[in-house]
Amino acid sequence: MIDPDSGPHLGQVVEILKGRDKEQFCVVVRIDSPRFVYIADGDKRKYDRAKRKNVLHLNLIDYISSEVKESIEETGRVTNGKLRYALQKFLEQQNHLLKEGE
Repeated sequence: MIDPDSGPHLGQVVEILKGRDKEQFCVVVRIDSPRFVYIADGDKRKYDRAKRKNVLHLNLIDYISSEVKESIEETGRVTNGKLRYALQKFLEQQNHLLKEGE
């Protein structure tokens, strides 16, 4: 569990609230400042072409991908495959929680 007031973290899954990619999920791959982050999903938005977004245009979700975070901290980058895997794992977990709630 992370504190939502503490700002974004590396490897954190976010939902885009504004812009062309509205209602899609991405992962924070770099923190530019307390107000701006770079996000990527490994598919449409690759790590090398990460999108700079205002934190106010994102919904910070209480889920951090340990694989992505560790990879960025160790090597300074992450593969697009790991980003896709992290998002897939998150979405599967969300679907599992929704099915339990029915």
